[in-house]
Amino acid sequence: MTATAPAPATLGEDAAPRVHPVSVARAYRFELVKLVSQWRIRLLVLACWIAPALFVAAVSRQSTLPTDTLFGRWMHATGWAGPLVVLGFAGTWALPLLTSVVAGDVFASEDRLGTWRHLLVAVRSPRRIFAAKALASLTVILLMLVGLAASGAVGGLLAVGNRSLVGLDGHLLSPSHAAGEVFLAWACVIAPTLALAGIGLIGSVALGRSPMGLLLPALVALAMQLAQMLPLPVAVRVALPGYAFIAWNGLFTGPRQTGPLLIGIAVSLLWAVLATTLAYLLFLRRDFTNLTQDASGRRAVTVGFLPLLALAGATVAVVGLATPSMGSGIDKAKVQQSLATEFAHLYRMQTDELNRPAVTEAQLRVSAACDKGGDRTDDKGAGNDWRCVVSWHLPGAQVAGSAIYQLDITADGRYVADGDGPKEVNGYFLVRTAHGDAPNPLWQFDGNVELLLATSKG
Repeated sequence: MTATAPAPATLGEDAAPRVHPVSVARAYRFELVKLVSQWRIRLLVLACWIAPALFVAAVSRQSTLPTDTLFGRWMHATGWAGPLVVLGFAGTWALPLLTSVVAGDVFASEDRLGTWRHLLVAVRSPRRIFAAKALASLTVILLMLVGLAASGAVGGLLAVGNRSLVGLDGHLLSPSHAAGEVFLAWACVIAPTLALAGIGLIGSVALGRSPMGLLLPALVALAMQLAQMLPLPVAVRVALPGYAFIAWNGLFTGPRQTGPLLIGIAVSLLWAVLATTLAYLLFLRRDFTNLTQDASGRRAVTVGFLPLLALAGATVAVVGLATPSMGSGIDKAKVQQSLATEFAHLYRMQTDELNRPAVTEAQLRVSAACDKGGDRTDDKGAGNDWRCVVSWHLPGAQVAGSAIYQLDITADGRYVADGDGPKEVNGYFLVRTAHGDAPNPLWQFDGNVELLLATSKG
């Protein structure tokens, strides 16, 4: 009796079913739910949507204003100054810390909980896991940023009202114009926030359970802030992604100083793309079968950050060659032109508030003569030793008027002009406005020098 071989099974009859990876959309929803289910994330989101409104409303009703903060001295005058004060704080402290908590922990949390194997079995694709986690963290960060902007605006409008805003060159922005510029300024800080988020992803992937991964975006942001305070060439400061956190100042001058802002945004986006790509490559090289290795080690950090340093060097070289920016960007001609322009705008505002005869800027013919530190010092660079004399002419007057200002100019081009006489012009006294008494607009005011301008504009 001969044995008969069994017939082969029909294709697919006894074969194991083919397993497909979970889609990015489903993995993204899963990661987003995991993020927002954490109590600290919920508290941070709630704080971003509530705290700025309470802060702006409370400060706007105080007699003492944060005049050392940009637009802080106008918080009594318009509700649109509040969100700009919040923006200055957010760019310095809040946004770097928020990106650290979210992006700096999105991968490290799996290392602490030991859940990588379960996640890989469920999703079956490291690439889709990275995409889902990166998108979920980005969503939460943007939700926090939108909350900061909206909450600050609502608090200011409810406490003070929808009124005109004084720009950094003294001209008035109508309420609708101010609203557009305020929200545009908030939109501009999305790019540097993305750059810090990308750095956070590198730290979370490379350092795992180490707390340094969580602190990395905040430490990088702090280093960039220190660089902005040092007397470095403009090309170096503009080529850092953190510069976009302060370059929005140029939106509130006429005409807009968009050159540094656009460069800062472009640099920030380059950092964001490169940092996210490096984090992705490091993630794909991780060994998830070894439970004792929860990070890629020192070599991964080195490999992850050397390209970023190379990018910084390349952007410095490009900016330095394309613009006249190897110096401080602050010189006598620029300071004089900026101060004269702002004084002319504010003088007309003071004239209107004091019910004096109207005068045009062409009639005033305002000019400024500035000196830094006396004859032994070059009239260049930042410092609190700038002294300027502003002169103007009134129709029918035989003698030109003059006023003295002490200027404190920081390395980023922002300055505070403090009136030093005569007191009838730039001393402290209250003027009656349509919304109540306010300090003399010529007493103290903020201004901005365009650092990348080759020569002062006529």
